[in-house]
Amino acid sequence: MGQNCPLLSDLIYVREEYRVVIENYLEQYLNYYVVPNADEAMKAISLLGQSQKGRANFFLLNAFKDYQAPLALLPGGVRAVELVEVEPQYRPLVEFLLENVLVTDETHPPAEVQNSDVVLLSRSGTYVRRKFSLSGGSVGLFEGKKIGRKKNLEILETEIKKLESTENQLNNQLGTLRTHLQSLKNDDQSGVLQREREALHRISQEIAGMQAKLDNIAAFVVNFDAQAGDSNQRIDALLASNARIEADLLEKQKSVEAVRERLGNADGSFRDVAEHLSKTSHDFNQKNIEFIRQQNKVNAFRQELAFREKRREELQQNLAAAQTSLLRNKDENALIQQDIQRLDGELTAAYSEKKEKETSLSAVEQTYFKARNEIHELENKQRDNFRKQQDLQGLVNRLKEKFSDVKFEITAIGERLRVEFGMGVNDVINQEPNPAYQRDSLERDVNNLKRRLDTYGEINPMAIEAYNEIKERYDTIAGQRNDILSAKENLIQTMKEIEETATQRFLESFAQVRENFIKVFRTLFTEEDTADLLLSNPANPLESDINIIAKPKGKRPQTIAQLSGGEKTLTATALLFALYLLKPAPFCIFDEVDAPLDDANIEKFNRIIRQFSADSQFIVVTHNKATMAAVDTIYGVYMPEQGVSAVTLVDFRKLGHEAMVFEAG
Repeated sequence: MGQNCPLLSDLIYVREEYRVVIENYLEQYLNYYVVPNADEAMKAISLLGQSQKGRANFFLLNAFKDYQAPLALLPGGVRAVELVEVEPQYRPLVEFLLENVLVTDETHPPAEVQNSDVVLLSRSGTYVRRKFSLSGGSVGLFEGKKIGRKKNLEILETEIKKLESTENQLNNQLGTLRTHLQSLKNDDQSGVLQREREALHRISQEIAGMQAKLDNIAAFVVNFDAQAGDSNQRIDALLASNARIEADLLEKQKSVEAVRERLGNADGSFRDVAEHLSKTSHDFNQKNIEFIRQQNKVNAFRQELAFREKRREELQQNLAAAQTSLLRNKDENALIQQDIQRLDGELTAAYSEKKEKETSLSAVEQTYFKARNEIHELENKQRDNFRKQQDLQGLVNRLKEKFSDVKFEITAIGERLRVEFGMGVNDVINQEPNPAYQRDSLERDVNNLKRRLDTYGEINPMAIEAYNEIKERYDTIAGQRNDILSAKENLIQTMKEIEETATQRFLESFAQVRENFIKVFRTLFTEEDTADLLLSNPANPLESDINIIAKPKGKRPQTIAQLSGGEKTLTATALLFALYLLKPAPFCIFDEVDAPLDDANIEKFNRIIRQFSADSQFIVVTHNKATMAAVDTIYGVYMPEQGVSAVTLVDFRKLGHEAMVFEAG
């Protein structure tokens, strides 16, 4: 709510070892706002009510201005108020909240606090002992994180800055080390060694992959052998069953032959024999069908067995190839190991040679640097001598120039004396100076006269014309500036009028749309449902967001996403009709708006469209039968041939709803 209304949790700060216990005790007050007086609290409450932001609790500082906390002591205990750091103006409030509250290290509350008004808090936060109650339990992982959040953030910002500085230093050191490492890498053959190691690692992975394939093939062969054994047992069982069926068939055939013989010899019992023959033939057919089925199963098992034998041979061939490849990879691995050992030896020899060359290079560099230092010293001496020579030459030249200037001035003064006063230079030099004249006063008078002559300057005969021209330009520019300022004021006034007019029309339109939305929403739902449109910033309606409130009966959703699909559709339809009623249009098109609606909501949707169709024409794209039955005219789209669409019209207004009677022909 601003800087004038801080939260209690942001005002106080407690050391980490006591933070959990103090927070547990003050938890119900941590979200209270602290304001100077009741007027500030009422302003905040009015603001909450206008913006629909909920409720808040406030502490009034002026109520605690003269508060003095009583002194409570306990052996081995510490006053809780002494553990809290807070600004002076908030100290009385904290003393009131922590009145008679002590913190102790005891794991069990002492008996002397049972009948006193002292509240005893365990330092570990496991229990709170009051006069007639005792509460406690475990301490959560996220407790102790509310108090002093502002102070903790400041401490964290300081630590973050220190860590960032440390990080920059470490990054610089890391960059230096990386540069040094890169230089070392450039001087040796680690690239070749790294490539060989990568090749070795790749071959090792291939060997591991081949070994895994071999293990899979071996497991598959074992499973295949087990399945082949089961298949052989089933084939043997089927063959035995076929043998029994064939024996039964032979017996049945013999029975049929015997019956036929008896049929030929005994005409009197023909019907019984015929029935017996029919029954025997039926049994024969059933046994024959069963025999054919068993024969088909045997053939299928034989084919599967042949396939599995073939698959087994292929797997054995793959196993042999894999083993060959494994041996070849092992040989290549041994060769690579030999190359690595050889490269390690060469690398060691190269390092030794490098160290020897570095030693010789250091001696040569020392000799070189010593000679270069001597050369630099000689060059510096030479430059100093040359600079002194240049300075002396410049001094001689300046003296010559000064001599020439003095000589020229004496000549000019002598010429002036000769022309103006008829005197020569020698006459003035030989003349005795007048003691009445002072050199300083004469030089001061001469300088004053020179300055007066210099300030006169040259006379400009065109000064009046230039002044008139500049004044005319100034008047023109001043007039243009006044016109621009006047146009600016007119534009500001026009913008203000436009904004006022737009705000007024917007508020009028918003009020009408809000009224229409509530009315249509209750028409689509029930009269007991709640709906509204609210401005999030009523002070600036043109820039304000619009909150849509839709609460059907029995629901209290926080967001529109918590409504069902049908409720969302009806709410959107209500908003569309609210806007439509503000300025009705001759045509209105709906594209499958009724898709997520159930039958009851479809009826409401059709009823409100029928209500508004008196003033406008509605075109509805739908697949719902109830919506199709409610329209006046229906257009059906069909395809008389592939790729060609056609439209057929049915006007229900021209059709008579009469019962049709069909007569039997």
